[in-house]
Amino acid sequence: MCSSDLEPGTLATAQLPALKEVTFQQRLNNQLPMDATFKDEAGQPVTLGQYFGHDRPVILAFVYYSCPMLCNQVLNGVARSVKMLTTFKAGQDYDVVFISFDPRDTPDAANAKKTTLLNYWNTQSQTGAWHFLTGESAAIARTTSAAGFAYKWDDQSQQFAHLSGVLVLTPDGRLSRYFFGVEYSPRELRLALVESGQGKIGSVVDQLLLYCFHYDPANGRYGALVMNMVRLGGALTVVTLAGFIALMRWRETHPPMEGHA
Repeated sequence: MCSSDLEPGTLATAQLPALKEVTFQQRLNNQLPMDATFKDEAGQPVTLGQYFGHDRPVILAFVYYSCPMLCNQVLNGVARSVKMLTTFKAGQDYDVVFISFDPRDTPDAANAKKTTLLNYWNTQSQTGAWHFLTGESAAIARTTSAAGFAYKWDDQSQQFAHLSGVLVLTPDGRLSRYFFGVEYSPRELRLALVESGQGKIGSVVDQLLLYCFHYDPANGRYGALVMNMVRLGGALTVVTLAGFIALMRWRETHPPMEGHA
């Protein structure tokens, strides 16, 4: 039905009841079902747990491979952000998992989407760290429900109505961080990986950044934690001052020898 066939405002209000069922609710620290069974892009049966338990966090998103627009934005948003994580290596510091919530999707469709994405971003060398899964309705429902992701099929458009976002999970499969939308800040994604990695990845600088920034679940972003920054700044000032005093005392007790500068 075209919008011209409706009274002004009818199209928006007519869709509201259906949209109420389309949600993406944060369920931080919730455990995804590790025994849920899927097929990978090669058609091999796998459990969700096979992608966890390797001492590294996992980036995960729900998409469907025939999605005409929004899911491609999510896929490209993830690829764009992780490509900028130059000091982190996919498959070594983190893994990437996409799960189709359309039970009609096939491993062939998953493989085609994976090939297209990795070729476009010139990341074919990371193929072993990127996983595109398909599954039956029961496994999909268990996993999406645990993550707070609710979607609905729309008969009129012949598409799924759904929201977009990316999850970062701990190595044991617990939901750690949510990022909504289709663009994901590399800095914030890096912080989420370091935090979710539970000390397994990241440098000392990364840990200091975590000390200064705090994840706000209300907006799914990291914000500066002012008091921690003040404490860190104060500590650095004390260390610098102590070093200066020590240097002055050393010079007092070790005067330069005559004839030397």
